Amino acid sequence: MLPAEIKFCKKCVISNTRPSGTNEYKHRTDKKHEYIAFDEEGVCWGCRFAEAKETTIDWVQREKELIELLDRHRSKDGSYDVVVPGSGGKDSCMAAHLLKYKYGMHPITVTWAPHMYTDIGWKNFQNWINVGGFDNELFTPNGKVHRLLTRNAFLNLLHPFQPFIVGQKTFPVKVAAKYGIPLIFWGENPGEYGTNISVDQKGFTSDPKENEGHRLAFIDRSNIDQIYLGGKSVAAYVKEDGIPLGEFDPYLPLDPEAVKRSGIDFQYLGYYIKWHPQGAYYYAAEHCGFQASPERTAGTYSKYNSLDDKIDDFHYFTTFIKFGIGRATYEAAQEIRNGEITREEGIALVRKFDGEFPQRFFGDFLEYIGITEEQFWTAIDSYRDPILWEKAADGWKLRHKVS
Repeated sequence: MLPAEIKFCKKCVISNTRPSGTNEYKHRTDKKHEYIAFDEEGVCWGCRFAEAKETTIDWVQREKELIELLDRHRSKDGSYDVVVPGSGGKDSCMAAHLLKYKYGMHPITVTWAPHMYTDIGWKNFQNWINVGGFDNELFTPNGKVHRLLTRNAFLNLLHPFQPFIVGQKTFPVKVAAKYGIPLIFWGENPGEYGTNISVDQKGFTSDPKENEGHRLAFIDRSNIDQIYLGGKSVAAYVKEDGIPLGEFDPYLPLDPEAVKRSGIDFQYLGYYIKWHPQGAYYYAAEHCGFQASPERTAGTYSKYNSLDDKIDDFHYFTTFIKFGIGRATYEAAQEIRNGEITREEGIALVRKFDGEFPQRFFGDFLEYIGITEEQFWTAIDSYRDPILWEKAADGWKLRHKVS
C-alpha cells in the first residue's frame, strides 16, 4: 500500500512513494513495498546519505581499508580474485577498471543479458570488454521462458524488469561459487539512490535479515510453492505450463548454507571511494570507450543512464504509474544530491519529462511479451492508485506533483 500522505523531499525531488529494498519474488496480489525514509525535517534518506559523504567520512582512511581488504584477497598467479557484476554501463565500467588497473586485482566481469539490447548498449558492452580489457561471463537465459516470465511480470505486477532483476542479483553469486572466488564487488552503495541503508555499510552478509537489496541471493530455493516469478509460483509453472523445474535454475539462488560455507565477501566499492555518478560517466568514457546515447532517453533529460535494454524505458514508465515518480525524478534527485543541479532546476526537469511515454520501443516491447496495445493500457490503468491518480476529461492526472 502507498503511504496515506504523499510528501516530497525538502532538498531533492523524490517522494515518499519511492520503494526501498523490496523483495523481487512477489505473489501477484502482493503490492506491499518498503518506502524511502524521511526524517523529521522532511529530508529523504538519499539526501542525508549524500550529506554524510561530504561531512562525516574520512575517505583517505576508507581507501586504506580497501587496500587492506584487497591485499587479503589478491591472487598471486593472476587467477580471478574478484567478481564485478555489470552490463558495461558507466558504474560497472569504473568499478572493474579501478579494481584492475589501480588496485592490481584480477576481476572477472559477469553480465546477465538484457531482454533486448539497444544498439548503444551492445556497443558499450563490447567496449567494456575490448577497450577496458576484461574477461566476461555473459549469461543469456532461455528466451522462451524469459519472455513468458516478463509477460507475466508486466500483466500481474506491472513490473516487466522483475525477471531481469532476479537474474542480475543471483547470477554473480553463482559465478563466484563456480570459480571459487572469495570476493564480489558491486559499484555504488544503494544508499546513493535512497535505499534505507547506512553510509557505513560496507556490503552485506549472507543473513537475509541483515541486508537490504540483495535478499534474492539467500532465499531458500527448496520451497518452489513460495517462490514467485511474474506473480506466479515456480511450482505452478511446472504443474500448469509443463515447464521443467530445471528451466528455472537460472532464476533460483544458490542454497543459502552453501553460500555461507563459500565464505564469499559481498562488498560495495562505493563504501571505500567517494562515488559520483557523473564522474563515473567521464571515467568510463575515458578508460572503457563508454558512449552516451545519440538521443535523449525517453522520460528524462539524460543520455548516459541505463542504456542497454529496450525494456528499461518501460521499467521506469511503470514506476511512474505505480508510484507517481518516473525516470526524470530519479535522475534529478541524484543530481541535486551531488550538486550538479539545483532543486528548482530539478523540479523544472521533472515537470517537463517525467512520465513521458517511451514510444520509440513500444512496438518491440509489445512483440517481445506478446500482448496487444489494448492489453498494455488495460494493465497500466489497473495499477493507477486513486491516492495518486484522478481521471479528468482529458485523461489521467497525477494528484500530487513536486513543487
